[in-house]
Amino acid sequence: MVSANLLSSLDRSPTPTFCNSFANRIFADVAGDITIIIGGDSFLLHKFPLVSRSGKIRKMVADANDSNISKLELIDLPGGSGIFELAAKYCYGMNFEITSTNVASLRCAAEYLEMTEDYREENLIARTETYLNEVVANSLEKSLEVLSCCETLLPLAEEVGIPSRCVDAIASNACKEQLVSGLSHFDCDKESAELKDACLEWWIEDLSALRIDFYRRVVSAMGRSGVRPDSIIGSLMHYAEVSLKGIGKPQIWNPARKNSGMVGNDQSEIVETLVNLLPTEKSSSAPLNFLFGLLRMAIMADATLACRFELERRIAFRLEMISLDDLLIPSAHTGGILFDIDTVHRILVHFLQRMEEENEDSGFESEGVGSPSHGSLLKVGRLIDAYLAEIAPDPYLSLDKFTAIIDVLPDYARVIDDGLYRAIDVYLKAHPLLTEHECKKLCKFIDCQKLSQEACNHAAQNDRLPVKMAVRVLYFEQLRLKNALSGSSGDGFLSQKLSSGVTSAAISPRDTYASLRRENRELKLEISRMRVRLSDLEKEQVFMKQGMIDKSGNGKTFLTSLSRGIGRMGIFSGPTGGKQHKPGKKSRATDGKTGRSRRYSVS
Repeated sequence: MVSANLLSSLDRSPTPTFCNSFANRIFADVAGDITIIIGGDSFLLHKFPLVSRSGKIRKMVADANDSNISKLELIDLPGGSGIFELAAKYCYGMNFEITSTNVASLRCAAEYLEMTEDYREENLIARTETYLNEVVANSLEKSLEVLSCCETLLPLAEEVGIPSRCVDAIASNACKEQLVSGLSHFDCDKESAELKDACLEWWIEDLSALRIDFYRRVVSAMGRSGVRPDSIIGSLMHYAEVSLKGIGKPQIWNPARKNSGMVGNDQSEIVETLVNLLPTEKSSSAPLNFLFGLLRMAIMADATLACRFELERRIAFRLEMISLDDLLIPSAHTGGILFDIDTVHRILVHFLQRMEEENEDSGFESEGVGSPSHGSLLKVGRLIDAYLAEIAPDPYLSLDKFTAIIDVLPDYARVIDDGLYRAIDVYLKAHPLLTEHECKKLCKFIDCQKLSQEACNHAAQNDRLPVKMAVRVLYFEQLRLKNALSGSSGDGFLSQKLSSGVTSAAISPRDTYASLRRENRELKLEISRMRVRLSDLEKEQVFMKQGMIDKSGNGKTFLTSLSRGIGRMGIFSGPTGGKQHKPGKKSRATDGKTGRSRRYSVS
């Protein structure tokens, strides 16, 4: 409660200073004191200085039809009792300082009290407008302070245009600062990281104090006025760090916290606004960790689909540059799948669309091997194989979602299928209840001809694979071995791949060269295997001779040993070593069964 102490302090200014002939004629009988009530505070003041400056108080006194009215209540006065005290001092001619922290409140209070030139020259509205136009408009720092003060003065502040003028002043002054400091920024690029950090715009931190609607207006104005996109991105990142608490902490994405205050409507609005303010990709590139942080928060805060799709599209534009940890986006659904597979699937679709557009722009007809984007596609293929192996142990991961990620990439995204085979094997191990049909459906994505020697050896002894898959692996192993023994340089094996329908598109010279190099590496491995098997044959020969000597009287044992040795030698009989006998289905099945009894898993 403000008592008559204010009256005694204001009373030191003589009232006749404010008495002109017009006021004396109209309000000659207005005398005495009046109590002004504002909220829980009251002011006991001389009546005449107030009615001579404030049109609102004059009208209130006139409407009361009582010149001796002693009490008035001002409802919703901007700035409250503190600002009214300054306005009253102005009416009494007392000096006080107009600053960037009180000018917005004074301007709104003067508008509320109707302190216009109609009632007195150089009234409070005119004085505050002069300060706004001459002081605030020329200072970025003061414009930010005034704009921050406007947050509690709406909507009256908007009616008098204070926020709009501050926004324009901030954008204009920021652009001027960057032009003036352009050389220093250029020097920063050549110096140490410490100096570069010191050259960052100071206003980036100050902008983070604004509420999101004012911040959006400021950044939009900066973009229109020519502020550098990297500065805008730096501001967006700092604002997100301040306003989206814990954006860099994984625990914020805990689905159990989805309905908490940490991820409510306010944060959804902030995320959507920040995404809309991102500069175009052609002008700059936002850091990928920042984009993934926004995407995770957009999922948890239930932002609009348009917001999420825009982030996914921006991430897909540089998908080959991200790490595996970035793709491991936790699912927002509780009690179900651990990772958000659908989001990753959409990112892959956006990536492939971008690859197609780049190929069309470059005039390259084929989208496969040799295209300008093939290198990026191979990187993404390796990334997705690692991602599949990471999510495969999830017991709630359905087969359809798992195969959807595999199927979205074309065959030429993988030069070798070892990573895909590992992921599928992990999935089979984590989901032992899959039916035989489901196992076959999953394993059809593996191209046995694109498996390395180590992967083939593992697959041939893997009990989790369907029998048909193991037979297919053994078949291509035999095919490779045949080509190696016949002295093939790889052309025969490549033609076999073409005739089997594995590669349906036309093979470019680059594809042929890459395939030949791969086949040559595999042939070297086959030769190493042959040396090991020949060593086994030599040992077997020694065993046979020993049998002939030690058991020459036992013809049955000798013939059995000889037959077994000839059988093993028949596998390696060359073109001039007699007619080769191609094993039939029954014999291959028997071999496969024998091999499966010795299988083991290294996964």
